[in-house]
Amino acid sequence: MALSDFPRHPLLFGPSPVHPLERLSAHLGGAQVWAKREDCNSGLAFGGNKTRKLEYLVPDALAQGATHLVSIGGVQSNHTRQVAAVAAKLGLQARLVQESWVNWPDAVNDRVGNILLSRIMGAHVELVEAGFGIGFKESWENALAEIRDAGGVPYPIPAGASDHRLGGLGFANWAFEVAQQEAELGVFFDTIVVCSVTGSTHAGMIAGFAALEEAMGRAGSGRHRRVLGIDASAKIAETRDQVERIARNTAALIGLGRELRADEITVLEGWAGDYYGIPVESTLEAMRLTGRLEGMIIDPVYEGKSMAGLIELVSTGQIARDSTVLYAHLGGQPAINAYSALFRS
Repeated sequence: MALSDFPRHPLLFGPSPVHPLERLSAHLGGAQVWAKREDCNSGLAFGGNKTRKLEYLVPDALAQGATHLVSIGGVQSNHTRQVAAVAAKLGLQARLVQESWVNWPDAVNDRVGNILLSRIMGAHVELVEAGFGIGFKESWENALAEIRDAGGVPYPIPAGASDHRLGGLGFANWAFEVAQQEAELGVFFDTIVVCSVTGSTHAGMIAGFAALEEAMGRAGSGRHRRVLGIDASAKIAETRDQVERIARNTAALIGLGRELRADEITVLEGWAGDYYGIPVESTLEAMRLTGRLEGMIIDPVYEGKSMAGLIELVSTGQIARDSTVLYAHLGGQPAINAYSALFRS
């Protein structure tokens, strides 16, 4: 099957906007940096990267007669907030398992930001004491069983919509969207920088750009680009393994017709700190710098860490001065409310 053969339920405004970060680029004194804004991609509860993924899961859920969308994340999960929004839009119920993935002491952590929005949208929110992990969790399996026992039809959506057969399709399509925007803008992004945790955003991009490279190569106009995933999980081996597995599965699903090369799968460490969800000094510096130079708000869990990676890679020349870089802004700003104590001055 080709990517275009998969049904897609429209949840976005259209292609997410792309724009240059001119003041940030000048400050870093290296490559030209642009941003593609998944935080501005939808009218559903502030959008974000998971909304794009859910476009491909929704037709499957509806075909199965689902009554509930059931997912899992941390207390301040961006993903579960987007699942709640999509369920509301479809007239389904949302059952959200919110585990204590982040040891963050803010007293209102479970009452503000993403989880507040999910409650406003009518989701059933279950708080569970359990540590961070990107694999399948018992609490999620229990929620699915409870709905089945009550006569409902749950549709299981794993953390980040990632470890799902269709989880990589949204960002495989993103790659083709980028190519269309490049043609319109007269620019070529030789380097993509994206945050990587549960894996399918980064993995989908890898598969999509590989398919694009094959198509353009056959047309005689292929150009090499690299996709750099910045780990924010602080569990680098698990993240690398999951990104590779999802990328290879997605590539096969969309009919790439070859194995992905090792050089197409890159997850970099160095900016996650010791724990998922806990910002470090480079995270806060990246948040302040992007806010003060561009008025662009990024969050302390994902984008603050991927932007810290971009800043170092560009300013040290590890991304070459003649590069044109596309930073994937995946959203997540509602979580900032739970980290307000960090910005009192």
